[in-house]
Amino acid sequence: MEKMSRVTTALSGSALTGRTMHCHLDAPANAISVCRDAAQVVVAGRSIFKIYAIEEEQFVEKLNLRVGRKPSLNLSCADVVWHQMDENLLATAATNGVVVTWNLGRPSRNKQDQLFTEHKRTVNKVCFHPTEAHVLLSGSQDGFMKCFDLRRKDSVSTFSGQSESVRDVQFSIRDYFTFASTFENGNVQLWDIRRPDRCERMFTAHNGPVFCCDWHPEDRGWLATGGRDKMVKVWDMTTHRAKEMHCVQTIASVARVKWRPECRHHLATCSMMVDHNIYVWDVRRPFVPAAMFEEHRDVTTGIAWRHPHDPSFLLSGSKDSTLCQHLFRDASQPVERANPEGLCYGLFGDLAFAAKESLVAAESGRKPYAGDRRHPIFFKRKLDPAEPFSGLASSALSVFETESGGGSMSWFVDTAERYALAGRPLAELCDHNAKVARELGRNQVAQTWTMLRIIYCSPGLVSSANLNHSIGKGSSCGLPLMNSFNLKDMGPGLGSETRLDRSKGDTRSDTALLDSSATLITNEDNEETEGSDVPADYLLGDVEGEEDELYPLDTEHVHPEEPEYVLPQEAFPLRHEIVDTPSGPEHLQDKADSPHVSGNEADTASLAPVDSSSSLLSVSHALYDSRLPPDFFSVLVRDMLHFYAEQGDVQMAVSVLIVLGERVRKDIDEQTQEHWYTSYIDLLQRFCLWNVSNEVVKLSTSRAVSCLNQASTTLHVNCSHCKRPMSSRGWVCDRCSDRIGGLGRKAAQHPPTERSLPFPGATAVPACVLSAIMWLKVCSCGVRAAVMAAIFSTS
Repeated sequence: MEKMSRVTTALSGSALTGRTMHCHLDAPANAISVCRDAAQVVVAGRSIFKIYAIEEEQFVEKLNLRVGRKPSLNLSCADVVWHQMDENLLATAATNGVVVTWNLGRPSRNKQDQLFTEHKRTVNKVCFHPTEAHVLLSGSQDGFMKCFDLRRKDSVSTFSGQSESVRDVQFSIRDYFTFASTFENGNVQLWDIRRPDRCERMFTAHNGPVFCCDWHPEDRGWLATGGRDKMVKVWDMTTHRAKEMHCVQTIASVARVKWRPECRHHLATCSMMVDHNIYVWDVRRPFVPAAMFEEHRDVTTGIAWRHPHDPSFLLSGSKDSTLCQHLFRDASQPVERANPEGLCYGLFGDLAFAAKESLVAAESGRKPYAGDRRHPIFFKRKLDPAEPFSGLASSALSVFETESGGGSMSWFVDTAERYALAGRPLAELCDHNAKVARELGRNQVAQTWTMLRIIYCSPGLVSSANLNHSIGKGSSCGLPLMNSFNLKDMGPGLGSETRLDRSKGDTRSDTALLDSSATLITNEDNEETEGSDVPADYLLGDVEGEEDELYPLDTEHVHPEEPEYVLPQEAFPLRHEIVDTPSGPEHLQDKADSPHVSGNEADTASLAPVDSSSSLLSVSHALYDSRLPPDFFSVLVRDMLHFYAEQGDVQMAVSVLIVLGERVRKDIDEQTQEHWYTSYIDLLQRFCLWNVSNEVVKLSTSRAVSCLNQASTTLHVNCSHCKRPMSSRGWVCDRCSDRIGGLGRKAAQHPPTERSLPFPGATAVPACVLSAIMWLKVCSCGVRAAVMAAIFSTS
């Protein structure tokens, strides 16, 4: 690594000097810890346990604590801590559940001091008391925390967190007897070391495991926690209930968190996976880090500030087998890359616009636009001038409020009530819905319905009268002129074509429909021959002379109100008139020789020339079907539905799903359809559009939605006298039925059916009338006489 800037910090007579540097380790590191004089750092891992001296230009290895011929699991470290009062005292947490203390003052090579084997599973964290030299706390995967007195061989007390595992334990810097512990179930517990039977306080801090915590070095009650939910939260523990003060959103699970010395609102974090960088956050700006260190190429496993009173140096270890010292001045600043401009619409149509503060200040003297009646409201957070990076990416926020009535949803209600979803042909449904959308000012939606009609609806057949004038009315005819070419360019094959003749003098107004493959001829007796139903205007033939002729099928029934359109003979006027002697088409050959007309009809169909001035062969029907199939647009229609759904217009997405049905259902997965339907039904019910909601459920293409209105309804009935739930059929319970005589008892025991009334002159009445009488008699509400009078007066 190239040489970076050098910083010298004076601390109580001694000076910290250094630069950004790194050294290669023999194995990946799991944890690091710094001695109290900030001159040495210990690195621990599964295969490494060494002490390095931090010099001005480099790291120098001082001591290897992994000694012995046989490797021991006691040396496989998950965590390490250096006592801040005794520079010779270390403690490690082993992966086999053993807590080991190390005395660097021992004269032998083996510096191991004591072993505590009370934990049953891996020990995740060890922590020394900040002021007591002999008190050590550990947290294990077995869910227990143990407090050790180093002057004894066994633990002093055991704390049960009632959870699967303890991920971190930290003694409070200000409260002598208090320590915090974090758990995999998302809880944080506060304990008093004098009361191991129960915790003092417990609260849920994160949605998922809480991997780390750290007490603020200055504020007594501030506790920072980090978890798998990618959040760092700062809690105020001085209140009766833990109060969340700040929340920082990161991009990966938070594995370590450390408050920055001498900076009240700054803390450093590293991730457990995915992200290899180290971030320094200002908790007052929770979305953009204040600084970022990018030296590591693998997951960072341990971070520590070099000195508790120096905010310039940060040490880190990683799985890439490197130990780094980061100089804060060399850190990259993501704030510089942040875009200070932004634009966003609110839920109710309000517009928020953020821009650089310098731009807003420069435009403050500009006169407002005359047509703008809305004035922005400015919001700006006042920054602390002493805060690092305070002058970068400072934006001013402008909020334009929506005019009164601008956020109305009347268009949604009108559209839902006026849309037609079924009961008509597809073309009419699309036209009707397009008209409704256009009347409500939703032009894009209207255009979408029109495009759907064009894609999925086949064009209708056009009359032959209109086809005769397709040359002149190409824009208004259903089948415009498709091809025009000179007969001379067709080759000799076309000159041998046979012709149709009316030699038998038939005067029937037959219509010959010809195409390239077959022919359909319809006569007055509605007889049809085998062929195609594609309409055509003209038959092809050869002529004698230099110019070709255009023959209509029938000239005797031409509509007089429609003018004839004739193409000009030449592009320039001729010097003298050219006399053409057109001859009629030759007779058709045998049936087998004619590819267009059958043998019976060859003698009955003929063509009469209309104008000899046409020198072009005109075909009003394409030689192939140029219209793309609807399946060709399936991807486009699917993307259109997703576009409307992402814009929040599920009404359009659901309406198109219902109208198109199976045409588009196969292209959208069932889960997406169900989500759209449920969202639209919920909106309809919010606007009390119950009938429309029921219709959407009934017409839905999703099986999970169509059964919503088919579920049975359970009705719980209580006795009208004692108000107890009814277990049998009837109007009253069995206990109260004894109080009802005669007709009342009979009605309570049997459901109402059509029967005769038990008094003279009464005839058989329907069950509904009897039910009304029985109910009124049983409940004794005082309306029985009036209701009975009304019933019998109308019968």
